[in-house]
Amino acid sequence: MTFCAAFKIEEGLVGVSDTRLTSGTERTTARKVTIHQHGNHSMFLMTSGLRSVRDKALTYFEEVLEEQDTHFDKLYKAVNAFAGQVRVVANEDKEALKEAGLDFNLFSIIGGQLEKDNEHKLFMLYPQGNWVEVGKGSPYFLIGESSYGKPILDRVLRYESPMDMALKLAYLAFDSTRISAVDVDFPIDVVLYKRNSFDIVQHRFEREDLQHLPELWQESLHKSVQEMPDEWVDMALSKLSSK
Repeated sequence: MTFCAAFKIEEGLVGVSDTRLTSGTERTTARKVTIHQHGNHSMFLMTSGLRSVRDKALTYFEEVLEEQDTHFDKLYKAVNAFAGQVRVVANEDKEALKEAGLDFNLFSIIGGQLEKDNEHKLFMLYPQGNWVEVGKGSPYFLIGESSYGKPILDRVLRYESPMDMALKLAYLAFDSTRISAVDVDFPIDVVLYKRNSFDIVQHRFEREDLQHLPELWQESLHKSVQEMPDEWVDMALSKLSSK
């Protein structure tokens, strides 16, 4: 399974992806986010799904970029181009995968800003090749193992959140998923984009880089539970028999 999260906030874009790959009993590490940028073209792409489908679609897309990148002056046009390659791969491989008992399940997050975009953009692409753009009311996308990290994002993340807070929330969403899903783990890749900069930066964190954070977060949660008001609890507990 995969964990990929990307946020569009007022300040820019934040993305976090795990690198765990599981095949049967074998576990390896591989990058699940790619960055494509030159001049005023800045774009990152995260994927979740069968690795063979991902690799093939990305290879086809890289050829398109080599031949037509100058035609993409807005990010949605590049998203459409990638969607086209996903459909090509689906036409080539979907039936064979189905016969083998496998689903064509490539989900993608594409973020960035191209020269004629009036602001940074964030899209999620479905396996069928259709896409949606993120909204300010819920300024994030999760793909892969998405259920465990979603609650904290819904409660805390806002479009106005500063980038440092957004990155902390992305880590906490990953950590919640890592605790509950055995196929999600370190290292994690972070991508950051400041609006109108046309410069995506990336950084990889190993487990030892952040090993102090899970314990700190657990202690904070424990303390918060203890500090919750007791009156309503006492009302319920008072009904227990004293015998």
